Amino acid sequence: MYGSKKDIKHNLTLFFIDGMLFMPAMTLISITTVIPFFLEQLGASTFQVGMAASMAFICTFMAQPLFGSIASRTKLMHKTFGKILLMQRIIFLVFVLSIPFFSYAALVWMFLLFWGIFNIFVGSYSVFFTPLLLKLLPPDMRGGIRGIGFALGAGLGVGMATLIPIILNGVMFPYNFMIIFGIGTLFLMVDTFMFIFMREHEDVEPRIPMGIIQYIKGIPSSVRADATFRAMIVMCTFLVVANALLPYYTVYAIRVFSATEAHIAVLTALAVISAAVGHIVSGVIIDRKGPATTSIIAACLVISAGVLALTTSALSFLYVAWIFANMGNTFYMITASLLLDNVTPSGKLPLYVGVLTTISLAISSGVLLLLAPVLEHIGFDLLFVTVLGCGALSLLVNLFVFRRHLNRRRTQ
Repeated sequence: MYGSKKDIKHNLTLFFIDGMLFMPAMTLISITTVIPFFLEQLGASTFQVGMAASMAFICTFMAQPLFGSIASRTKLMHKTFGKILLMQRIIFLVFVLSIPFFSYAALVWMFLLFWGIFNIFVGSYSVFFTPLLLKLLPPDMRGGIRGIGFALGAGLGVGMATLIPIILNGVMFPYNFMIIFGIGTLFLMVDTFMFIFMREHEDVEPRIPMGIIQYIKGIPSSVRADATFRAMIVMCTFLVVANALLPYYTVYAIRVFSATEAHIAVLTALAVISAAVGHIVSGVIIDRKGPATTSIIAACLVISAGVLALTTSALSFLYVAWIFANMGNTFYMITASLLLDNVTPSGKLPLYVGVLTTISLAISSGVLLLLAPVLEHIGFDLLFVTVLGCGALSLLVNLFVFRRHLNRRRTQ
């Protein structure tokens, strides 16, 4: 099913390197730290920062039907996915190279345009990456080794984070961000070839091909007909909403604690370290206990972040809440795709991945945009109340609804 032992080892190595490259790249192109600080330097409003954060979700879920349809009709997914990634990263590199040619006001909107295009292509990630991971690696190899790869990538990410204040202070604006985004994009360009060079065999049981309209029509039927999947969607959506609010932590640090370049570097480094620890710990737990256990831990980490940020008013405690929030995000990202393997009917993985992503991102992007003007007038306590509530509701649905349905399915 997974190919020969040689093929498995080859693909595992490429997934390992993918983690090493992707982590430093997204440290430099971070929607939770670097991008909000970039927009703040340009004089962007809270709503525009919220737009940037929400675009990471709106554009992604809008593209799900297109990429879900393509994935369902692709015989060898790694080649198609590699071409999609290459196109995405070339387009973003065009924006990076054009940064010096726009006024500050225009640059805000140009960034939002290209960031939106970038995230349209992100819509391909879940519907291609998750099926490839489940198809090419046995269950006992999906967590630990990849977790170590991401951890090593996090080490590189910490190195990149230490460069951020040096570049920001040593190079004139906006050329400093041009360098930061440029290095991140180059990491992503190299990462593209990890997927192009994977070894994949055609499915013994082919996926069910679906057109875009058929894919969209399949969304309500898949939710309506599958109680386990329905519970998983609710459980995951609460976590996605909480994780989507991470950029507002940075805005909170800037507005309330007057965070500087050095503080942003600390937040970035802590996010990367948290992700590294999260990948290693969750990888070990998944290999031994399965993803259902890590989904509970993800909710508990989100709850801890909300409680700590809500009950304290010191930057040092915000750092701790930030660590919990980022670890919760990492646990969720690893857990969700692997948990789908226990829920999805044969041949329908691209559809189920797309449905989960579409619904959770649609709701989270709406919350992001609605909170932006409210936070301006009410303050950031509402942010952390929302985070706490989402974590608690996800945990309750997980323990009392999802696990009951999942256990029932396993006994059938």
